[in-house]
Amino acid sequence: MNHATLALEDGTVFEGRSFGAPKDSLGEVVFNTAITGYQEIFTDPSYAGQIVVLTNPQIGNYGANDYDREAAHPYIEGLIVREFSSIASNWRSEESAGEFLTQNGIPVAAEIDTRALVRHLRTRGVMRGILAPNGGDPNELIERARQSPSMAGLDLATRVSTTSSYAWDKSVEVCSPSDQMAPAAEPWCHVVAYDFGIKRNILRRLVHVGARVTVVPALTSAEDVLALKPDGVFLSNGPGDPEPLQFQTQQVRKLIGKKPIFGICLGQQILGLALGGKTYKLKFGHRGANHPVLNRVTQKVEITSHNHGFAVDPESLNQSEVELTHINLNDDTLEGFRHRNEPVFCVQYHPEASPGPHDSHYLFDDFMKLIKDPGHHS
Repeated sequence: MNHATLALEDGTVFEGRSFGAPKDSLGEVVFNTAITGYQEIFTDPSYAGQIVVLTNPQIGNYGANDYDREAAHPYIEGLIVREFSSIASNWRSEESAGEFLTQNGIPVAAEIDTRALVRHLRTRGVMRGILAPNGGDPNELIERARQSPSMAGLDLATRVSTTSSYAWDKSVEVCSPSDQMAPAAEPWCHVVAYDFGIKRNILRRLVHVGARVTVVPALTSAEDVLALKPDGVFLSNGPGDPEPLQFQTQQVRKLIGKKPIFGICLGQQILGLALGGKTYKLKFGHRGANHPVLNRVTQKVEITSHNHGFAVDPESLNQSEVELTHINLNDDTLEGFRHRNEPVFCVQYHPEASPGPHDSHYLFDDFMKLIKDPGHHS
């Protein structure tokens, strides 16, 4: 049985067993606290450049299937788990998680003390690491981790974006007959969605509330977006540092006031920069399906799904122009804001939540209301 090694840039080394693809991978080592949804995590483009540690102790027990992908293939660099289940048992399963990751070239280290590893990352902050499924000299591996690129300053959104625009018309489907869901609305408006690493379930949710969606590459100009005659513009989630995305930020700045805009995750960070704000790197980020966020407009607490390592500094925004609408109750980070005079709003978390809580689906309805009546912001 192959011995896998995880070496971190601070010199810490973890030993485990190797599964998945037998190749070394480098990346920022981050952790996600969600209980379910490992396949959505594997295939979320926001994880490009990252080796993901899952805190749920057993992973792989319900297999993998084609519908649960958030993109065409996995984007994680590697996977660290406590126990990689040898059995995949679920009526929706089409293959095992191990087969899915092996076919897509993703290495896995299991039997790692993930509790100790996550505590280390929480204390010290996320850091670069190398996952070597065939082991190796720990000192050499530590050195290779130190030589790898830092996530700060890295433009990964352009790298993962689609190369050409395309139409998306699939709505949300129920997973089982017991699921209660209202039927999809008839398409009545046209939304152009910037792909900085977009998740399929965001596209499905936009269709579900009545949008005809055109997805465009990350480097599309504002003029080209307006030429598509959208009724609204959507800014997607995505990986990496928002600050190098200067071209994208300039385009969004040109679109503010021209069309209603809704941003999610990296979309919020780009809007923050476009409005003159600043972003910063969080110590260990927010990744999980159980983060409490206060909606300051309704005074309700939403349980939300997160995947981000950067955030907008609320002090850097002009609060006579921008209203801070959502605050994270774990650490007070800014989780949402809206423009006081223009039809622009965004959230840092994932309201499409696949898998996860449904508390925030209303944001897609809010976007439709804004498209119907761009002058009405509240």
